[in-house]
Amino acid sequence: MADHVDEDFSGAASGASNTYPMQCSALRKNGYVVIKGHPCKIVEMSTSKTGKHGHAKVHLVALDIFTQKKYEDICPSTHNMNVPHVIRKDYQFIDVEDGFLSLMADDGTTKEDIRIPEVATDIGKEIQEKIDGGEPFMITILSAMGEEAASGVKSLK
Repeated sequence: MADHVDEDFSGAASGASNTYPMQCSALRKNGYVVIKGHPCKIVEMSTSKTGKHGHAKVHLVALDIFTQKKYEDICPSTHNMNVPHVIRKDYQFIDVEDGFLSLMADDGTTKEDIRIPEVATDIGKEIQEKIDGGEPFMITILSAMGEEAASGVKSLK
């Protein structure tokens, strides 16, 4: 009988992945894709015809969902690309403390680990205007690949 080695699985993750594979030809505009390690929203897509040597190519133009930086990629239509699991959740704004938003979920739990976006950005400016106006509002938080950021604002009127 072979030597038995005790294995320790206590450090294993839950098995949930930050991404899932999708065939390049199945991607769509306004969908999500990972380009150069960044979760991005597809803003432009074009497919070239099959050439002399085979595969049609898909040209993707996408914006990083957190930084709005533009990324491009070309991939054979039959190949798989990673798609990030993107979660959107709305929170009610409570306060700002030391540059971090204080937010409340529907179930009453609070979230205080989201940095307020810079006022130079559209979302940062919108949040600052709502705070200055004193009206109640919701903030949409986008989560993907272990990152989170404010992505939208909605009035509660």
